[in-house]
Amino acid sequence: MAAWKKDQGLTSESMIEFLADTQSELTEKLGITITHPGPGSVLGAQTKRCKRSALFVDDGVIKVFNVSERPDDPAGDDDPSASCVEAMLAAIKAL
Repeated sequence: MAAWKKDQGLTSESMIEFLADTQSELTEKLGITITHPGPGSVLGAQTKRCKRSALFVDDGVIKVFNVSERPDDPAGDDDPSASCVEAMLAAIKAL
């Protein structure tokens, strides 16, 4: 995750954190496990996959939680806009 953060031009002092959920514990608690068979057939069904999402967490409280998915696009690959920066900033500004 540190390499991805660096690739995105963020420093270690950034307020943005990149977190891994290797055991899908948070994914399951948030209810964003992909259950559609499509992505598993491409990515491998041996591990649980998380829906494309973005969270704004302030002092341990989820303030914005956006998930990019549609019935025909369970991974949010065709239209990730709900979890992209523009949508997140708009939702944060609306708080």
